[in-house]
This record gives sequence, C-alpha cells and structure tokens, in this order.
Amino acid sequence: MDRRNFLCRSAVLGSQTLGLSSIAYAQAPAIITRDNMRPQFPSGIQSGDPTSDSAIIWARSDRAARMWVEWSTTTNFDHVKRVRGNYLLDNTDFTGRIDLTQLPQGQDIFYRVILQDLHNERVLSQAMRGHLRLPQTSMGKATRDVRFAWSGDTVGQGFGINEAWGGMKIYDEIRKVNPDFFLHSGDNIYADGPISAEVQLPDGTIWENLVTEEVSKVAENLNEFRGRYRYNFMDENLRRMAADVPQIWQWDDHEVMNNYSDSKDVSQDPRYTEKSIPLMVARATKAFHEFAPMREFGNSDAERVYRHIQHGPLMDMFVLDMRSYRGPNSANLQTLETSESAFMGRPQVAWLIEGLQKSKATWKVIAADMPIGLQVPDGKTPEGLDKWEAIANGDNGKAKGREIEMARLLSEIKKANIHNVVWLTADVHYTAAHFYDPSKAQFTDFNPFWEFVSGPLNAGAFGPNLPDSTFGLQVVYQKAPKEQNAAPSTGMQFFGQVDIDAKSHAMTVTLKDLGGDSLFSKTLLPMRV
Repeated sequence: MDRRNFLCRSAVLGSQTLGLSSIAYAQAPAIITRDNMRPQFPSGIQSGDPTSDSAIIWARSDRAARMWVEWSTTTNFDHVKRVRGNYLLDNTDFTGRIDLTQLPQGQDIFYRVILQDLHNERVLSQAMRGHLRLPQTSMGKATRDVRFAWSGDTVGQGFGINEAWGGMKIYDEIRKVNPDFFLHSGDNIYADGPISAEVQLPDGTIWENLVTEEVSKVAENLNEFRGRYRYNFMDENLRRMAADVPQIWQWDDHEVMNNYSDSKDVSQDPRYTEKSIPLMVARATKAFHEFAPMREFGNSDAERVYRHIQHGPLMDMFVLDMRSYRGPNSANLQTLETSESAFMGRPQVAWLIEGLQKSKATWKVIAADMPIGLQVPDGKTPEGLDKWEAIANGDNGKAKGREIEMARLLSEIKKANIHNVVWLTADVHYTAAHFYDPSKAQFTDFNPFWEFVSGPLNAGAFGPNLPDSTFGLQVVYQKAPKEQNAAPSTGMQFFGQVDIDAKSHAMTVTLKDLGGDSLFSKTLLPMRV
C-alpha cells in the first residue's frame, strides 16, 4: 500500500469509527487523554460563499496539520468523495479552507473535516461533521423557495460569552429557522472593546463573561486580532450554527476599531501603545481573511471583500464594502464627488451598477454594512462641526458629501430600469424597516425601495437613530431599547429572515427577536420587467 492510499484509507477509518449520526462540536479539551493526543478543532468548522456547485469549507487546528474534507449528498455518506486541503500552519493561526467545486447543483451537501497531524502523519483527528445547502443554478425556473437570515454586531460593548446565561443564544435561533445561508453584515468582532469578567447592569444584576487574555484589552498586534475571532468561536451556539449553515461575511469598523477611516487618530488614546492606524488595519485585515469562510480573489485583489454571489433564479446578492475605500469621516458637506467624499469608491460603485444591470434574478439584494439614511455621528471636527460616520449628514437637504455618491448610484439604477432592489444592513444595534420615497425626498431621481435593519447579535443595544430626509427615508417600523447600551439579557437582540416564494417570487422580510418571535413582516411583490 503506497503512502497516499494509506493516508486516504486512514482518513476513512478515522471518520467511520465516530458514529456520525450526530454532529460533534469540538473544543480544546481540558484533560489530556489518549484521544486528544489527536489534532483538535478549537474553533469548529464553517462553510461559506455557496454557489450552485461550490462552497468554501473552513477549519482551524490546534497544531500543524493537513486538512482533508469528505463529502456526500447523504447523511450516511454513501458514495463519499474526498478532497485534500491545505496545510494549517502557525502563519495563518492554523486556519485553512478548501473551495469544494464541481458539487451536484442545488443539493444538500454533508461534509466532514479530518485533520492529519504533521508531526506524525498516522495520527488523525476525529471527524467534524457539517452541512450546507447549495442554491439552484441561475438558469431555468425556480423549483424551491429561498430562505436566509441576516444580522450583525457580535460581542460588542463588553458583552461577551455569558455561559451561565446560555451563551450567544441568538445564533441557535438563527440555526433553528433552517436558512439556506446566514449573512453577517459586519462587526464580526469588536477589536476595540475590552471584555472584563463582570459587567454591572443598571438593574443591579451582573453580566458574567468568559475572558481570555487577548480580549481583555484593545487589539493591537496580530495575535490579539486573531484572538477576538478565536474567542467568538468558543461559543457553542455559534459553532453549531457555523457547522450547519453556510455563511456570507462582510465587515465594518469594529474588525479594526470604532469608526475608523483616514481621519482616525489614536495618538491621545492611552489604551493603544501602537499608534499607526495603517499597521493595525493591515493586521486586522489579515486576521479577518484568515477566519472568514469566504472565497478569496487572486493576488491582484487578495484583500477584497465586496463580491457578487448568485443564488439561483430568485436572487442575486451583492455584498458591499463600505469601509475600505471611504474618505475620511468629516462634516460630510462636500458639494462635489471627490476622494474626500467617497464611501464605496468609484470602482466598487461601477462594479455594482454593472452587476445589477446584468442580473437576471428576480430580486437584487444589496448587503450593506451601514444604513443609507440614518444619521450616525462620529463626534466633532476640529472646527466644531458635526462629523459623520455613515452616508447621511443630518442637514435634511440636497445631496452633499457621501450622499452625492449614493445619489449617483440610485439615479443610475433608475436610469437602467433596474427593479426589485432591496437593501439589508445592520450596524446601528436595533431593528427597523425603512421605505425610501422619492416623493418625500430632497433628491428625487430614484425608484422607491426598501431597506431593512437588524442586529445586534450579542452586543449592547442602542437607538433609534434620527432619519435624514435627503432620500425620503420613512420609518415604517423600528424597535430599540428605552435605555442605551442595553445588555443582551434585556432581549434587545435581533435578526432578520427573508423568504422568497418559488411560485409567486414574492419576498417576505420578517424582523425577529432573541427568542425567534416575529416583530414585523413585509411582503414585497416583484415588478415584472
């Protein structure tokens, strides 16, 4: 028997002895036994960026290892296929991914990940089992409904994993609705938010946190940024959902630090010994791409986050990056579109317009990491003017600053006769349904559209934010806490659910709370063109 056949057969034996009728969710063991001499999965496994015939499979080891993936279309792994993956080494914090391709289109895929110890190639991990559902091909008629969920903002404002409370329970609620995928709308971590063992709540109770060394201070070095992701994956609810539901990740500011842009300055912030924002952005970017279960671009654009994910004839999703190409946060009152007023930047806007024009799907969902018309302040400028973090500038007038870029985008969508565009976002730590009405706007050259807001997942709850009328934002529904920075234990944690009917192509958006209860629902009928 040659070495390759031996390793392949060993992988099969390692998985077949586990009783794979139930999923095993691994965590670093506390007691050394013969079994945990094998490689471990301290952060579980994930899948992401599913297409009709491919998906990313991600894993993290506790040591140098080779990653193997076995997959089948049945739970008992009949006719199993095996794929050899990357080496998981310390230069990526022992993370790695496989892009499974040539999968049977539109099928449920059952997979298991096995780690091969590089110190002794005969030692294999237990198999970690996962599941993902592929979308239909974009060609032809829709034959099944689409369901997905979205939210954002994980472990913010010092609210970490409270095991006595049940951990990050909302992730299990998301898993229970059996979505085709989960869209994380940004702030996957809060690199700038230290976590302490206890948080005193206004009602006199104590919020108890699991704490690690890396999350006890603001993240500055690469290990501390990585440690934020490792911390989140210590939560059983998150690991269970990640193994069972493919994800689509985007990012926002807290993957680096609060409200960062080219104008960010921490020179007077005593929490930071590292004062170089570009250096911390570079470290945060590396950590994000190591832990995100996303399909990467080539070397010429290796750090790109914005991307187009087709989900059959019913929906195309356009995942935006509203953080990497923006100009400095400012008073946001520029009268011309320049690099100073950029929010997504001209190349990304051009990519989005072209993608929307080419899309043949009924619905075009734009996944944005920030809302369009809500006022999101960022302190004061040196001149004493209000400084703004998002698109709106609070003057309720004609488009200025970053609003100019958005006005051009919305106008181009109308000009190209593109319909059935829906925006989904998070960021503001409450849930809402917004209707943008040109008849009530200062800038009117656009088709009316809906924007739905959800979050947080496990963070302090805030809001509601004030609306700006430049684009005619009408608040149809919103739910926010009475007191700012409300703890997760108050129940003010939210996610959204989207259902698209295969027969009528109607889209129903439902805003849900921590217990999975429906708060608001809106059914949108597609415009046939």
